[in-house]
Amino acid sequence: MYDYFMEKYVYQMFILGCENLEIALSKGLGGVIFFAKDINSEEQVFNDIKKIKEIAQIPPFVSIDQEGGRVERTENIRPKRLSARYAFQEGEDFLKKQSEEISQELAQWGFNLNFAPCIDVNTNPKNPIIGERAFSANPEDVIKGMKIFVEASRKFKIIPCVKHYPGHGDADKDSHLTLPKIDLDIETMKNIHLKPFEFAVKNNIEMIMAAHLHCTCFDKEEIPTSLSKNAINYLRKDLNYNGVIISDDMIMQGVQKYGSLESVIMGIKAGLDMFIFRNSDAKTIAMIEELIEIVEAEELLKRRVLESNQRIEKLKQKYL
Repeated sequence: MYDYFMEKYVYQMFILGCENLEIALSKGLGGVIFFAKDINSEEQVFNDIKKIKEIAQIPPFVSIDQEGGRVERTENIRPKRLSARYAFQEGEDFLKKQSEEISQELAQWGFNLNFAPCIDVNTNPKNPIIGERAFSANPEDVIKGMKIFVEASRKFKIIPCVKHYPGHGDADKDSHLTLPKIDLDIETMKNIHLKPFEFAVKNNIEMIMAAHLHCTCFDKEEIPTSLSKNAINYLRKDLNYNGVIISDDMIMQGVQKYGSLESVIMGIKAGLDMFIFRNSDAKTIAMIEELIEIVEAEELLKRRVLESNQRIEKLKQKYL
């Protein structure tokens, strides 16, 4: 039998989809993520979030991807707004107003974490997954858009999470379906794609989402940046980031070739603090339970889990 505290610490590292949550929440689940299928009316989502917070042993992150436009999870109950690119083109005042509307609405329903904004620099016009979700193909404009969105989030006590580190903008494939390759040298990455992340770190961004990309500037072998020690170390050591780093959804094909358990272990060793699984089925819970026993038996993993929990707790104390 494993240690009760380690159970809590490991569960804190996961954000799961909305089904079958009672057991996980009672064991200390870190958070919950809502998708469009989980939102059918304002009253329903408000009540569901209230219930989640009541059941949870530890105050949870209640999260959503609410970028505006193409990725807006409230599409079943309200008209979509403009995507980041088009909102930015309407001018800074318009973007500020829209970003504040998004954050205020989320806060009223009980959310406290938004996986937005995208701070990818969309340099590839054929990018199948980012496109209009990016503010611009120019890093300076992306930084302007990010500042407005992040300030609007903080104003309404919504934790902003910038994504998709180290930059999904040059991809020509969708990481939901495969592992895209970004074959750019580190100087090009620094001057374009990493620039908004560097700015975000300097401005104390609360959370960064790591993408499932293969960036050759970090690893010659094909390994997703989300599981790459070199990519995460760049954030931690080169950019001095000590906030929470979370994975993109771990059921995406860009990372699933390792299987859920092995990829999570790789992610913990690389320096990730949290993992998103849109599935909260029995298989996912069984994987977390197995992980707890593995962590208990390995000192390095145990140390990493405790480090991550310190970051998670610090962020929760600030916002929740």
